[in-house]
Amino acid sequence: MANNHLWRWRAVTVQGEREEGTLWAPDRATAMARLMDKEIYPLALSRSLFSPSWQREQCYEIFRQLATLLQAGLTLAHALQMLAEQHPSRQWQALLRSVADDLSEGIAFSEALAKWPEVFTPLYVSMMKTGELTGKLDECCRKLAEQQKNQQVLSAKVKKALRYPVIILTLAAVVVLAMVFLVLPEFAAIYNTFHTPLPWLTQQVMRFAAEVQAHIIALLVTILLTVFILSRVQQRPGWQRIYQSTLLRLPVAGPLLRGQKLGHIFTVLSLTQQAGIAFLQGLESAQETVDSLLWQEHLQAIHDRVAQGTPIWLSLKASGVFTSLCIQLVKTGEASGALDTMLANLAQHHNEQTFQHADNLASLLEPLLLIVTGVIIGTLVVAMYLPIFHLGDAMSAG
Repeated sequence: MANNHLWRWRAVTVQGEREEGTLWAPDRATAMARLMDKEIYPLALSRSLFSPSWQREQCYEIFRQLATLLQAGLTLAHALQMLAEQHPSRQWQALLRSVADDLSEGIAFSEALAKWPEVFTPLYVSMMKTGELTGKLDECCRKLAEQQKNQQVLSAKVKKALRYPVIILTLAAVVVLAMVFLVLPEFAAIYNTFHTPLPWLTQQVMRFAAEVQAHIIALLVTILLTVFILSRVQQRPGWQRIYQSTLLRLPVAGPLLRGQKLGHIFTVLSLTQQAGIAFLQGLESAQETVDSLLWQEHLQAIHDRVAQGTPIWLSLKASGVFTSLCIQLVKTGEASGALDTMLANLAQHHNEQTFQHADNLASLLEPLLLIVTGVIIGTLVVAMYLPIFHLGDAMSAG
């Protein structure tokens, strides 16, 4: 898809009717050929200059609607064509028609989706492949849409919880810099005219302001270098392991991140189990879709242990990242033959716990940030105005 471009066309059919639409093609010649193959004779063909923007909400909404159409008895190609006609976005219309054309050529649905990696994650491809193997494509589409929607809602909750601290800290930094560069120098000039000793707090704040002003360039260069170095090393596997394992140990963010990953993993495992796919293949699907090198390595280690004959619950326990509840329920599911049910219960439990952690994060950060910003700004204000109480005596003495 990286080499494809969106083309807008106006054409006439063999019946003499005028039509217009969009399609994806790598070049003009290919676009013309595809239109001619459909017995559509182009009158105008122009390439769109805008870069495509794919939204996750539209993606899982399409699969939710697709599940409804399949359950109503429509064929997959017909359902895709109907969704293309109803979709308001031209780029999605062209994509859905392209997938429908691939189906008419005998290409599997999962393979057609795999051609668009920027739109459909490996989870979409894996779940559609599962639906094709089991004959439950409509059910896989519905469950996939629900899982993606839950993940989107969770991500929105986390972003909402973190947005407030970022705004408050940014405003606090702006206020501090304004006081250091604009207000404090004026107060220092006034205090120096009276030749009186300043309070200790005011002296420390003045010294801090002078150090910041003297080394502001070095400070900015250090910050930029730090950001540059982190951007370069964050792709290194060793750094990713250290960074991701450190996040899991944090008191507030750790349980939130762990619950999000566990909810995602158990959701994928439960979907594949309910679809009749082997547990090892479900682990491979979870490994492909989880966006963390640390968790991918843990899942690979679990896969290797299970493939060697180790019970699933022992393999989870050996990884050290799964909770005791996970191990206990998986052990019960293996013994009772209801592993799919236990995996579904674990997925629901961790998703609910993660939502609760996200809400708790917002309620915890708000008062904490108010205290921090209040202390910082309050200290600056007190340090500036504390000498004013002594200026009267200094003026009288003068």
